[in-house]
Amino acid sequence: MTACIVGLGLLSFTTIDHDKTPSKHTASSIKGYEVGDSATDFKLKNIDGKKVSLSNFKSAKGFIVIFTCNHCPYAKKYEDRIVELDKKYKDQGYPVIAINPNDPNVQPEDGYKQMIERAKQKGFTFPYLLDEGQKVFPQYGATKTPHVFILQKENGKNIVKYIGAIDNNYEDPNDVSEHYVQDAVNALIKGEPIKMTKTVAIGCTVKVKK
Repeated sequence: MTACIVGLGLLSFTTIDHDKTPSKHTASSIKGYEVGDSATDFKLKNIDGKKVSLSNFKSAKGFIVIFTCNHCPYAKKYEDRIVELDKKYKDQGYPVIAINPNDPNVQPEDGYKQMIERAKQKGFTFPYLLDEGQKVFPQYGATKTPHVFILQKENGKNIVKYIGAIDNNYEDPNDVSEHYVQDAVNALIKGEPIKMTKTVAIGCTVKVKK
């Protein structure tokens, strides 16, 4: 019985990817940020055609930056939960900033036009940005969609406080036992230490040209 439970625990935390498009950016080749690092700001095109930077959000206390996309089945499973995170936390100072890191020439479903359509269909309440030229995701070290980076403003800098998954059950939101992002943001709001600052991101690999 114990062996079964351990096995299930490992399975729920295994990084699976049914989308095997080759990538020049592998998990081993992308260093990215670690918890405690200062994240560089960016300026990326939103689905409304405007450029968005973290510096635009003057009253924000931090950010829930999520690398996600249209086509990935894992990302699709989390869309409603991402909307709920934004609705719950943006008024408390931690808005969601979603970024599509994929090259649309490799994965056409993740093109800019398709992003606009998907955001409208799902009722996105947050910026959905295109990482044109794929310059931002390697800086962060995002390797999956979805992949979360929680930032907190400290002395004019955006400090990385959490990296990883949204929760521990991508398949069923009603069967989640560990709410990693919620717990981390709640801790920041309360001024308490985050108990789990890094988890394994579950999702599809970021799609780049060979």
